[in-house]
Amino acid sequence: MLEIKNLHVEVDGKKILKGVNLKLEKGKVHALMGPNGSGKSTLANVIMGHPKYEITKGQIIFNGDDITESNPTERAKKGLFLSFQYPTEISGVTISNFLRTALNNLRKEKGLEKISVLDFRDLLKEKINLLKMNEGFSERYLNEGFSGGEKKKSEILQLAVLNPKLAVLDETDSGLDIDALKAVANGVNTILEKDKDKTFLIITHYKRILEHIKPDKLSIMIDGKIALEGSRELVDQLEEKGYGWIEKEDELELKAEAI
Repeated sequence: MLEIKNLHVEVDGKKILKGVNLKLEKGKVHALMGPNGSGKSTLANVIMGHPKYEITKGQIIFNGDDITESNPTERAKKGLFLSFQYPTEISGVTISNFLRTALNNLRKEKGLEKISVLDFRDLLKEKINLLKMNEGFSERYLNEGFSGGEKKKSEILQLAVLNPKLAVLDETDSGLDIDALKAVANGVNTILEKDKDKTFLIITHYKRILEHIKPDKLSIMIDGKIALEGSRELVDQLEEKGYGWIEKEDELELKAEAI
């Protein structure tokens, strides 16, 4: 589904990603963890084509297409989706109108007619019920006055309606209490159950969201590179030992290579 090859990225001349290699398989949940400042959110933004980040080397391949130079709109039309860590408030635009406009842009790209107001209302109601949300939620202005949990639920509703091939969730669990976390995780799991081909990249600092959404594979990012990969059992080792032991092993490998 997605392959990242030897990716090097800079921001304002500062090197952030230093040779990232990562493969995401279709229909799998892939988790990415790492300490603060390791480059996780940078990778999420680079996958979506944020112009602030300069790719100096490497490639991003999505569904067999090289999208390294593609802009965010082109990537979204191909089926990429990013759930933001800090969703933006848009006053005066309801969630319903926002989603209908976005969906019709995707339909236009596929050569389909615009979805009618009535058909969209039925679709939106179906997704809201699927995610066990309040039906009045969609008539609120996008993220305006929302709690942290409501903002993240809004992101999951967008994901359900727009139906991307690959969803990147950038620290969706940050700032959530346990009830909101469970609600968001249940929404993701419901989408996964309904569409077995959906691919997820879940970026997080902590174990707790991975107790509710079970990853098929886990990658650990240290200092702008993937330092270690393994199964979901690796999460428990991190909970027990932290990241220090991985950093030490990485340093030993670098010294061995230098010798």
